[in-house]
Amino acid sequence: MEEDEEDYGFEYSDEEEDEEEEVMIENQYYVSKSYIDSDVPRALASFEEVLKMETEKGEWGFKALKQIVKLLFRTSQFDLVLKRYKEMLTYIQSAVTRNYSEKSINSILEFISNTQNMVLLQQFYETTLDALTEAKNERLWFKTNLKLGKLLFDIEDYIRLNKVIKELHKACQNVDGSADLKKGTQLLEVYALEIQMYTATKNTKKLRALYEKALQVKSAIPHPLIMGIIRECGGKMLMGDLEFERAKTDFYEAFKCYDEAGNSRRIQCLKYLVLANMLARSEINPFDSPEAKSYVGHPEIVAMTNLVNAYTQKDVKDFESILEKQRDSIMKDPFIAAHIQQLLASFRTQVLLKLIQPYTRIGLDFISKQLNIPLLELEELLVTLILDKKIIGSIDQVEKRLILGNQQVQSSTEFYQSMNEWVNRVSSLKSSVEAVSLRL
Repeated sequence: MEEDEEDYGFEYSDEEEDEEEEVMIENQYYVSKSYIDSDVPRALASFEEVLKMETEKGEWGFKALKQIVKLLFRTSQFDLVLKRYKEMLTYIQSAVTRNYSEKSINSILEFISNTQNMVLLQQFYETTLDALTEAKNERLWFKTNLKLGKLLFDIEDYIRLNKVIKELHKACQNVDGSADLKKGTQLLEVYALEIQMYTATKNTKKLRALYEKALQVKSAIPHPLIMGIIRECGGKMLMGDLEFERAKTDFYEAFKCYDEAGNSRRIQCLKYLVLANMLARSEINPFDSPEAKSYVGHPEIVAMTNLVNAYTQKDVKDFESILEKQRDSIMKDPFIAAHIQQLLASFRTQVLLKLIQPYTRIGLDFISKQLNIPLLELEELLVTLILDKKIIGSIDQVEKRLILGNQQVQSSTEFYQSMNEWVNRVSSLKSSVEAVSLRL
């Protein structure tokens, strides 16, 4: 009985020693943390002591290395930071739990993501992916590879991005190569990245096919940010195809998704919605919707709000004045800038068609003043509208009038057509004379 008690006491003593050692390591770790803001070299040396105190890889050593990596990065010691990060990753298979290792790796990748050193950032991602492949952590491997893809997109390295996207697609497939329906959410994340790439590279054919494919995925509950990206890119594609009604719907959906996600892209998408709404010649004010109404007074939206008011009132001078005065606010976005002339032409056309409705004859000078455009530009617009049969009428070049209806006055379109035929006949005659001369 006494021997049993002695044995028991001896075993308890060993456990007590282990606990004391654990407490000492823990204390050393927190002492080290206390130096981080005041004395970085001392903090680094102190964290190194934590590693020396551990007899085998453990949780405190992992935590110490995590702090060392952050401190080395913060002090721009880039020659050492990757080496110590690799050392930290050797702990993830045995020293810490999977959840904690994932949280720590994400924390470090987030910490370094603001660096301008893109080469180092890529090395961090690639090193992480190698370690996760070895650890068979598919979930974090996918998330990290997705982050690498976003980085490559930001630096416009589309060749390497394409390779990463292919790897991500494989991760969302069954053994037979078909899409794994259980991974619908992950698949939409890949689609969003790929759609962004096709939008940037203007690969409209592949973009359209993938966009339609993405909208068909039903077995997913994606983050609203992902659907916002897909819808925004889809709206831009549809604008290029002049499908303004569908583009309007997509931009509205994108705006709602970004708004739900709390993402700043909601402001840009609201601007795109306003643009598409005007190009679609809709009489519905986009700011009437509950989601958009709260942004009417937003500093970046005010210019577009004023533009909508001028559009609704069909006030050409006010419309052009806003475009001129708010040029920096409106034109700084390349996508909006690319469609402004198209919007202006569409708006002038609407005002023109409304203006001439009560007349059978109307002076070109009068129309020119109302539309605030030069006479020559007005004639070009009228010719286009007559050829497109949006106006049934002709231009009286002598009286400088627009004659509406079927009245017999030689129009400018007929004049241009006659001139074109005359030029063709002269060219044909010239060729014939030259041919005869050669034979002689």
